[in-house]
Amino acid sequence: QVHLVESGGGLVQAGGSLRLSCAASGRTFSSYSMGWFRQAPGKEREFVTAIMWRGGSTYYADSVKGRFTISRDNIRNTLYLQMNSLKPEDTAVYYCAATQRLGALTLMTTYNYWGQGTQVTVSS
Repeated sequence: QVHLVESGGGLVQAGGSLRLSCAASGRTFSSYSMGWFRQAPGKEREFVTAIMWRGGSTYYADSVKGRFTISRDNIRNTLYLQMNSLKPEDTAVYYCAATQRLGALTLMTTYNYWGQGTQVTVSS
């Protein structure tokens, strides 16, 4: 099992940047593929980005391509999300998720471990 705790959310003006972190417990973090999802008020949770367990392949939603960067530090057991050029429509609760399952990393159902979320608010 793995326990996930997100941090780094906050209030930022449009055009600004934030870096989210997701700290994972356990000694097998490197064996998990990881993802970031977000949920805005009144909307369904949606895929943002994901990274394979070996860190070689990454995937991004079209809405964040070129602005967000996912990375992982398998020594520190931490997942990161660097968010640049933030827009008001990026406002949401951001969740990190982990999986050892085979499946599309863009789908919520592929993940079996979730953090509690961190709020990101982008003002216009």
